Amino acid sequence: MDSHEGNGAGNGAGNGVGNGVGNGAGNGVGNGAGNGASESLPPPPPVPPNVEPEQVLEPAKKKVVRVPIARRGLGSKGNKIPILTNHFKVNVTNVNGDFFHYSVCFLYLLFNSSYVETVVSEASRNNGNKSPGSPNDDRKRQRRPYNSKTFKVEISFAAKIPMQSIANALRGQESENSQEALRVLDIILRQHASKQGCLLVRQSFFHNDPKNFVDVGGGVLGCRGFHSSFRTTQGGLSLNIDVSTTMIIQPGPVVDFLIANQNVKDPFQIDWAKAKRTLKNLRIKTNPANTEFKICGLSEKPCKEQMFSLKKGKDEDGEILTVEVTVYDYFVNHRNIELRYSGDLPCINVGKPKRPTYFPLELCSLVSLQRYTKSLSTFQRSSLVEKSRQKPQERMRVLTDALKVNNYDAEPMLRSCGISINNNFTQVEGRTNYWLILQLKGGNGEDFFPRNGRWNFNNKKFVEPATVERWAVVNFSARCDVRGLIRDLTRIGESKGIKIEAPFDVFEESPQNRRAPPPVRVDKLFEDVQSKLPGAPKFLLCLLPERKNCDIYGPWKRKNLADFGIVTQCMAPTRVNDQYLTNLVLKINAKLGGLNSLLSVEGSPSMPLISKVPTMIIGMDVSHGSPGQSDVPSIAAVVSSRNWPFISRYRASVRTQSPKVEMIDSLYKRVSDTEDDGILREALLEFYVSSGKRKPDQIIIFRDGVSESQFNQVLNIELDQIIEGTTRPTHYHVLLDEVGFSADELQELVHSLSYVYQRSTTAISVVAPICYAHLAATQVGTFMKFEEFSETSSSHGGLTSAGPAPVPQLPKLQAAVCNSMFFV
Repeated sequence: MDSHEGNGAGNGAGNGVGNGVGNGAGNGVGNGAGNGASESLPPPPPVPPNVEPEQVLEPAKKKVVRVPIARRGLGSKGNKIPILTNHFKVNVTNVNGDFFHYSVCFLYLLFNSSYVETVVSEASRNNGNKSPGSPNDDRKRQRRPYNSKTFKVEISFAAKIPMQSIANALRGQESENSQEALRVLDIILRQHASKQGCLLVRQSFFHNDPKNFVDVGGGVLGCRGFHSSFRTTQGGLSLNIDVSTTMIIQPGPVVDFLIANQNVKDPFQIDWAKAKRTLKNLRIKTNPANTEFKICGLSEKPCKEQMFSLKKGKDEDGEILTVEVTVYDYFVNHRNIELRYSGDLPCINVGKPKRPTYFPLELCSLVSLQRYTKSLSTFQRSSLVEKSRQKPQERMRVLTDALKVNNYDAEPMLRSCGISINNNFTQVEGRTNYWLILQLKGGNGEDFFPRNGRWNFNNKKFVEPATVERWAVVNFSARCDVRGLIRDLTRIGESKGIKIEAPFDVFEESPQNRRAPPPVRVDKLFEDVQSKLPGAPKFLLCLLPERKNCDIYGPWKRKNLADFGIVTQCMAPTRVNDQYLTNLVLKINAKLGGLNSLLSVEGSPSMPLISKVPTMIIGMDVSHGSPGQSDVPSIAAVVSSRNWPFISRYRASVRTQSPKVEMIDSLYKRVSDTEDDGILREALLEFYVSSGKRKPDQIIIFRDGVSESQFNQVLNIELDQIIEGTTRPTHYHVLLDEVGFSADELQELVHSLSYVYQRSTTAISVVAPICYAHLAATQVGTFMKFEEFSETSSSHGGLTSAGPAPVPQLPKLQAAVCNSMFFV
C-alpha cells in the first residue's frame, strides 16, 4: 500500500484504522479499540498471494541527552569562616553578541590554477600597483618567498554560540551552549597568551622567564606557569587562576643538556645513539647567525671526518663546481669560526636524512620552552615536589602577579565582549565541619580525635591487624642489612597488633644476574623462590635496588599479581627508620585484609543515607601515558566498596583502552547475549558476596580526571554503560543525584571518605576511592612494557600513522589478590 492509500484510509475512518494500516493488523486492533471505532469496522481484506506484508517499524525514540543537574541547596552545618579563593570576579556587559565557530582544514600540498588565482589576486591587492607575476604570467616562474608552499585551506561554518547562554547559566539554566561559550572565552585567553610568546599546554600558560624555572636534574627543568578557566559560580562569572607546572628541556648549549641528561662528566662519554633519539625534533639556534632549526639527527662521523660538497662556482660550460670538505674545515677555514672541542664529536643535522645540513655541536643551543614529555624518574619527581612547595601567602602573591603580567584588560577580544576581570581575590563563606571520630584500637579500645586532619599510631594498635605468615624476603639490593630490617619490621608490626611470623628465607639476587634485563632478573629470582619454598608464599617483601634502577618494579608486580596471585610489598631500603617502617606496615596490613582505622560512625545509623540501604561507593580514574607517547594505551581503573555498611574496604578492576581516551569504555562490555564482562559487573558481584548477599540499592560514583567540558560525556557515555551494567580544596560537581542528598549530607559523606585512606595518617584532599583508583591504574600500568609501543613515535610529539593501533590487553589478576587492596 502506498502512502496515498494509507493517508486516505486514515482520514476516512478515524485514528484506529489509520494506525492499523500504517503499523499492521496487530496495532490496528489495539489502537482501534482504544478509540471506540474497531467494533463497527469490517475485518481487514485478505492479503493477496503475491504480496508479502511488510511491517512498518515505529521510529526509534530519540535518546534523551542528560545535562548536569542544578544545585539543590547550600550546606549549613559547621562554623562559618571567611575564605579568600583564587577566583577573580568577571563582569559581563555585552550578553547580546554571538560567537561564530568555524572549522579550518589544511589539506595536502597543491598547485592548482584556481587556488593560485586567489593567491595572485590577494598578492595584487597587497602589492598595490605592482605586478604580482611575470609579464607572461608564467605561474611556474613566479617568485615566491623562500621555502613557501601552497596548501588548500577549507573553512566551514560549524556553530553559532550566543553570549546570552552565559547569562542563562548564571541563572541556573545550564545548556550545551553555556559550556561552549565559556570555552570560547578560554580560547581567547589562550590566544592572548600566545601573542605574549607563552608555551601553551591546554589551558596552562608558561612565560619564558628564568625565575620560573627549577632544575629537577637530568637536563630537565620544571617551568612554573598558570592555569586559567572561566567558571559560572553562585556569585556570577569568575576567572579561576592557579599555579601550574610543566617540564621543559634545559635551554642553552646542546652539549650541556646531553651531559646533564646522561649524567656524564664530559662530551666524550655521551652515548650518541641515545642522544640521537633524545634530540630528534628539538629546536635549536645556531651561532653566529642565530637562526632557528629543528634537529633531524646526528652525523655518522665526527666533525673532522664528516664530508660534504661545497659549491665553488661554475665552469666555462655553466656547470656547478664542487669540492669535498669536512664540516670542521668549512667552519674553521671558510667561516673563520674557532671550534674548541667539536672536532671529534658528531655534528647536528638540521636538514633531511638524504639532504643533510650539518652544524658543529658547540655552535648549537637549545631554544627555551620546549616541553619534556618523557616520564620523570623517581629522583626527578621528588625534586620537583620539594622545589614546587609554596606557602599560601607566596601562592597568593604569585597569582596576583600573574594577573598583572597577563594584562587581560588590554585584550581587544575581551573588551569587545564587554568583559572585565577584577584584580582582587574573591571572598566566600566557608564552614569547618565537626571533627570526625576515628576509631582506633588502643589498650582499652578508646576513640581517637584527629587534630587538624592528622593523627598517629603512637601507642595504638590497628583496628583489625592481619597476620603475616608464609612469607619471604627477596633482595635485589646489593647493600642492605636484611636481617636487621626483618627484626625492626617485626618489632614495629607487633607494636600495632600485627603478628609477623619468621620468614621462610631471604633470597639474594645472584651478582651475575644484575646486568640482565629487569624481566629476566625477576624470573631468575622467582625460580629460586619456587625451588626452595615448600609451597606458594602468601606474602613477599621485595627490596628494590637504588631508585634509579626501579624498572624492576613493573615486572615484579606483574609476576606476583597476575601470574601467581601473591600479595607483595616493595621498598627501597635507603633511609629506613621507625616512621618509614610504620608507613610500610600500614600498606602491608591493608593488603593482607586488615583494617588500620575506621570512622566510629561506620556501620551505624548516623552515616547519611549510606547505612539505611545497601550502598556501593565507586571511584573512577584513567591513567594516560606520557604526553609524548601518543600510542601508549590508557589504563582505566574502577575502585568499588565492599563489606557494606562499612566504607573503608575497596577492590579494584582495571582495563586498557585506546590511548589518550578519558571516557571509560569497559564499564559494560557484552561478550554474548547472556554474558557481561564489564567492570561494573565485577564490582556488583563482589559487593553482593561481601555484603551478606545484598545487592546495592544505591551507587555513588566519584569520577576524577575530567574537565567541565567533558561532564556531558560522563553523563551520556559512561552513565549509559553504568545503567546497562546495572588541587585543594577539591571541588565536586554533582552531575546526577537520584538518591536525594541534601548539601550537608553530601558534604558529610565526602568529608568522611577523606579519612578512610588506609595508607595514610592524615585526611586527604580527594576521597579515598578516587585515590585508590589512581593508585590501581598507575600500578597496573607498570605491568606492560608500554615503552615498546612508543618507540616508533617521536619523543616530542608529531604525526602518527593512520588508523588506531590495537589496544593490548592487561593480564588478568589472580583470584587470590583481585579482591584485595593490592594497590595501596
